[in-house]
Amino acid sequence: MSSVGTWKVTLQLFEHEDSTAAHASLNTDTGTVHGHGHAKRNPADLAVPEIGVELAAARALRDLADHLLRITSDDIAEVQHEQHVHLTH
Repeated sequence: MSSVGTWKVTLQLFEHEDSTAAHASLNTDTGTVHGHGHAKRNPADLAVPEIGVELAAARALRDLADHLLRITSDDIAEVQHEQHVHLTH
């Protein structure tokens, strides 16, 4: 299998008190796709910052993947002259 390119994801993390936000950006040859995630610690839970970071990052990456699937679905629909194409995960 030959390589067709390299895409890089940038993941920015922001903490504020008991919440963490994440912003994922994927730069492709045709544009940029973004994803966002958020995590908020339950006041009854122990303060373990890396858990909030992991959760916010995972949610941002999942959101980015969902956006990329929608873009791909739209591209396939356009090529096949369909109104909608449903891709499964």
